[in-house]
Amino acid sequence: MLIGIPPVVGPELLNILYRMGHGDEIVLADAFFTGETLAKRLIRCDGVRIPALLDGILQLINLDDFVTDSLVIMDPKAGDHLDPAMESSYRSAIEKHWPHAPAFHRMERFAFYERSKKAFAVVMTGETVKYGNIILKKGVIPV
Repeated sequence: MLIGIPPVVGPELLNILYRMGHGDEIVLADAFFTGETLAKRLIRCDGVRIPALLDGILQLINLDDFVTDSLVIMDPKAGDHLDPAMESSYRSAIEKHWPHAPAFHRMERFAFYERSKKAFAVVMTGETVKYGNIILKKGVIPV
């Protein structure tokens, strides 16, 4: 255990976060995501919910503030809905560390999958909320 590193950020995830450069993306995927199929690098955080991971990760990296899509969530298909509590819990975890973070950019499901293929890594979580996936784009070190 390291002092100052959130316990939800295990050694494999810490390694990934350290190796990511500015502009690289990481997908925090729900438990049903096709991570094994899509990921260049796959990290398992089974049992950990995404708000807890957002809280842990965003203590260690910043979001890219040079783009409008540094936070991407999956858009529900027509006739389906996002759980408003999910979006609220994600936003609370994000704003705890980055209060001026941009709004969520919504992306159609299959476009989200295509973007996920290009991500630096995919983190499979224990999140069970429908459309619970989120992409984070890492920014440059703030001055």
